[in-house]
Formats: sequence, structure tokens, C-alpha cells
Amino acid sequence: MNKLLKQLHTPRHKAGCPISGSITARCGSAATEIGCPIHAAVSHGWDIRAKHEPSSSPGRKIATLAALTLLATLSVTNRAVAQEKDPMLEAMKSELAREQKLLVLPGLQRPYFIEYRMDELMGYDAVANYGALTREDTNHQRVIRVSVRVGDYAADSSSSRGDGNVQLAPEDNDPAALRYALWTATDEAYKVALRAYAAKQANLKRFETAATADDFAPAKPVTEIKPLVKLDLDRNEWKHRIIETSGLYASDPSVKQFADTIQYSTASVRGVAVNRYLVNTEGTVVRHGYTGYSASVSIGGQAADGMRLSRDNGSTATLAKNLESAAAFHQRMIDDLNSYQELRNAPIVDADDYHGAVLFSGDAATDALTKLFLPNVEADRPDAGTTARTQGAYTSSLRQRVLPDFMNVKDNPLLTKLEGVDLMGHYDVDDEGVPAESLDVVLSGKLMAYVIGREPVKDFPESNGHGRAGLGQPAHSRAGISIFKSSEPLSDDAMKAKLAELAAKQGSDAYVVETLGGELMPRLLYRVHSDGTRELVRGAAFDELDLRSLRSDIVAAGDHPYIANTLGPIPQTVIAPSLLFGDIAVKRATEEQQKLPYYAPPAE
Repeated sequence: MNKLLKQLHTPRHKAGCPISGSITARCGSAATEIGCPIHAAVSHGWDIRAKHEPSSSPGRKIATLAALTLLATLSVTNRAVAQEKDPMLEAMKSELAREQKLLVLPGLQRPYFIEYRMDELMGYDAVANYGALTREDTNHQRVIRVSVRVGDYAADSSSSRGDGNVQLAPEDNDPAALRYALWTATDEAYKVALRAYAAKQANLKRFETAATADDFAPAKPVTEIKPLVKLDLDRNEWKHRIIETSGLYASDPSVKQFADTIQYSTASVRGVAVNRYLVNTEGTVVRHGYTGYSASVSIGGQAADGMRLSRDNGSTATLAKNLESAAAFHQRMIDDLNSYQELRNAPIVDADDYHGAVLFSGDAATDALTKLFLPNVEADRPDAGTTARTQGAYTSSLRQRVLPDFMNVKDNPLLTKLEGVDLMGHYDVDDEGVPAESLDVVLSGKLMAYVIGREPVKDFPESNGHGRAGLGQPAHSRAGISIFKSSEPLSDDAMKAKLAELAAKQGSDAYVVETLGGELMPRLLYRVHSDGTRELVRGAAFDELDLRSLRSDIVAAGDHPYIANTLGPIPQTVIAPSLLFGDIAVKRATEEQQKLPYYAPPAE
């Protein structure tokens, strides 16, 4: 150990930029969390959700998923799309071959696995406030991540935080500069791996319990070379749209009468194009990419009692031409302004807690399932020395009921469209070079599988093509396109009738939630009276909305799939119907009510 530490005591280079934090930005939120300076220029606009409601059931299309899976897997593993030689990809392959041959310190272990990944990002971001352009940014950068593993597949140098070294790469197509950057990153990653392997082996000696799974799973080599992607957005047209839309609160005759209550009015457009290059010593060579666009509006202010209120939403598309039209974008802002005014005039939810039936729209259901369910089926490596299967709440729930027995969940990244809507979570090969697979996660309410990358967990020794990574970050097990479906679906009218039936048995009103905000707080919540009329209320919070309620309190599900596309560090799609919970607590929120502005806004 001392000999090793002495050899590695003074690395030639810093460890690179530790891109280990999250990138989170939500429409209408002033708070942005950035885990690394490399991401500073692209943090705005990530984690943007857009919702779509197809006009009919996707049953016929979903029935073909197994066939699509087989065809896509065969096409990925057995052929490469003919392309001209890419100088950057050739440089990565050449440097990898050289490092594989030469990289070893005398008397120490040679790496058993090396991976080079280069992420090229092109981004555009424009924001308008109060009818004027306030920001316009264009960004282009390349980031390389070099992973070096020492040891073997059963036990190596990796940790749950990932392994390797991150550096900025040359933005122009200079193969020599890229190879130099890869050389320095590989040198440092190897030294870090040697230190980590020695420390890890020493740490494991403290435990009696052997590891429940290997550290890394082998994978067959894959070649997939797809055309490079680029941004395709009419920037002048969209700047005009966001400027006009952000000023509607004061210019449109239908809403300007309450303009003095608006404390912020924002419209924005964002576009990203990501090309990802991947080569490893197993023989995998991948070049693929994706584009994503979002157009968002956000307005807010306060009610007369000081309660802060906001309306934030937008559209997301894989292609710029599929964003909503200028007329639809304009109308979205008008609708949000009217909705905001209705919230200002709505009564506060009752002070006495409510326990009973709550109907979640598809919009609200996708948010709840994304927050509560999905993280627990994305299998992360358990802590050393434990017998746990994963780190999630479902670590011991394999083949146990986690949803009602009429619910099924499939994750199928190979699906590209549903009822004409492009799905943001689509990919053919994951970010570890493994072909994507369609996976039955839940059958008849029972958990049958986890989404897995190349870090195995107990009972799942191989990847099922769900190793995914943010820009410059290590890959982890993440969902792609998650489809929640009921084997006993009810129509919208039947769902409302079921809600009324439950409310009658309770002898009280019921609730319908249309949209949720951060931390699953209801944004648009309606009290439904016995005569069927609805009344908007504000200032509510849910209690007991948790994993137990997903397992035991869902009594019915709708037949209309709702699509939630998220353009985040890892693009994702969640598709779910409306859900009827039989027993959810609705209570008054305890948020502080801040004072209103002391004087009126500026006059026109």
C-alpha cells in the first residue's frame, strides 16, 4: 500500500472537473443548481417537462413493442450505418488502442477496461421578460470523460460515485488536440483507479459479507454510427414570439385589467443538440445524438392575502418544427394568465384535513409516478458490506406487489412515437454501449425487474440497456420511456362516476387535481361537490401520498394515456393514465404568506 501511494502521490494533472452534481432548472424558478462549471452555460432550461394527451388509446401500437425491440436490437448489434470517416472518432479509436497497449505502471496492474466518451453540446437559450428580450445565449462545447477500471469484472476500482476523469475537449476538429486531451485524462484516471482499487480492497476486508453482485458486467461489442445532429431553430421568429408573449399581461385586452397583480411574466425558448461519441476496449464504437427544444411561459404574483401563486408550463419536442405554433404559444400565456387570476380569487382549502378520494389527472399522475415510483426501480449499487439488492425503497420488493394488481409497467426506450407525439426518452443504444431493451418492470402489480446498466445488482447480472449519463457524468441505471397501463381501464366518465360513488360513501365532497408543482404540491386543485360542480381552491398540500398509497390506495385507472416528455440532463418520457386514489389526505399548507408590494407597479 505504501509503495502504491508513493508512486501515485503527485499526479501530473488535476483530477478534472468533478461533474457529479445535478443540473436542475424549472420554468419560473429562480433557483438553479449546477454541479460543475462546465455545465454553467447549459444549465438553463434542463428538466423541462411537456405534457401531451393523444387522441386515442395506444393499445395497438404498444402491442407491437416486442417486435420493435427485436428488430432494433438486431439492427444495432449487426450493422453500422455507412458514414464518412469522422476525424474525432478516429482519433478516439487510435488513442484508445495506444493506451491499451502502453498504459501500465511497473509492478502494478494493467487496466482491464478503458472507455472514452465525448459529449458535444450545442445550445441556444433566449428569455424575454415583461415584453423585452433579457437574455440570449449560444453555447458550443465538448467534454470528454475517460473511465479506467483496474481489477476485473467481479471486483474493480469503481465506486457508486463513478470513476474516471473529466476534461474539456477541443471544440474544433483537431485530432491531435483531442488525442492529447485523452492522453492526459487517461493518465490521471489510471492513477486514480489504482489508488481507488487499493483503498477499496482494504475497505472490503472489514466485512464478513461478500458482495451480492459483480462490480461490472461484460457486454458484447456494438457498432452504431449515426448522422451528426445540429440545432435547427428559427431564432429570429422565436425571439419575436417570446417578446410578444411575455408582454401579453399588459397588452391583451382580455387580461390587462389585472396586469397590476403580475409580479413576473417570462417566456423562453431553448434548444439543445447533443452528439455523443463512445469507444471502449471491448470493441464498441458508437456515435449518436439527439436534439430537444422547449418553449415555456411563466407568470406569477400574490393573492390579496399574500399567498404566492404561479403558472408555469410549455411544450417540448425532439424537433423544432414540432413545437407549438405562434398562435398556440400566445394562447398558452392567455390561458395561464386567466388561470392565475382564478387562483387569486379562489378560496383557501378548508382548515380541517380531508381524508378520502382524490382523482389525479394524467398530468398529475405522471408527476407523482416520476417522483415516487421510477427512482425505486432504477437499480443503483448497494453500499459495500450489505446484503441489499439495490439502494431504492424496492430493494426487497422483487416479485412483490408495488402497484394495484390491474397495473402494468413497461420501459421501452425503442419506442419513437405514440399517437403522433415524438418521445423524448427514445434511444437505440444506451450510454454504456449496450442495445436498449423493452422491459416488463411490473406485471399485474408485481415488481418483476429493475432497469439496469452495467453495474449489476443481485439477481440481475447483466445490463438491460438502461445505463444512461448526463453530460460528462458517469452512467447510472435510468428509465427511458416508462409506460403505465391498466388491464381494467375506465373511461373519463366512468372515472368521474367512480369518484362520485366514493364521495357519496364518505358523505363528503371529493377532490380532483389537474396539475402538480414542486414536491408534489397541487397547483390546480378542485373541490367536487355532490351535484358534480367543481370549485377551484388554493393553498393545499397532500399528505400520505407515498409508496404505500401507490400500492394500496389506487382503486381505478383511466384509459387515456398522457405523455410527459422531460428534456433534462437525461431525456425521459413517462406515459400514464389518470389515477383514482381512494384515500389521500388533503390539508392546508403551512407556507408563510409574504407581504404584498408596498406600492403599485410602474404606470404605462
